[in-house]
Amino acid sequence: MLYNDASKRLVLSFKHSDRTHPAKALAAWMARSAQEMMQEADGIVPVPLHRWRLFKRRYNQAALLAHGLGQISAKPVLIDALLRIKPTPIQGHRNRKERFENVRGAFALNPSIKIPIQDKTLILVDDVLTTGATVNECSRVLLKAGAKTVHVLTLARVRAYT
Repeated sequence: MLYNDASKRLVLSFKHSDRTHPAKALAAWMARSAQEMMQEADGIVPVPLHRWRLFKRRYNQAALLAHGLGQISAKPVLIDALLRIKPTPIQGHRNRKERFENVRGAFALNPSIKIPIQDKTLILVDDVLTTGATVNECSRVLLKAGAKTVHVLTLARVRAYT
């Protein structure tokens, strides 16, 4: 969906207000829009939260979407593939350049990953795509670790970001 005034309340309540019940329906919606991508994928990787943010929020909205996609597609969800090793401040009011700088070096491949990603086609899942800084950095880490392809699937995206 387009991230705008009409969708913002739904996305933010899912992300910050303990309203996790729509996760399954949102994942089904995402799966319908990405059928071809889902067919060729070997696994699904959610964008991770830093452990402190996860503790505060109590759930990772990207992981909930990834789990829903995994149930629909019967693809493995590599919940622990990526780690957020740097507790980055929220991106909310940062400009494009600041967003890319903020997440640089924030992610790493989990050394104890249970399913190898070498030569795999992966779907990286996040809730909102604004500038692409977060998914770009996560994709870079996955590709450097040997993934063949990384597709990005988000619940919402902004039309343009300046």
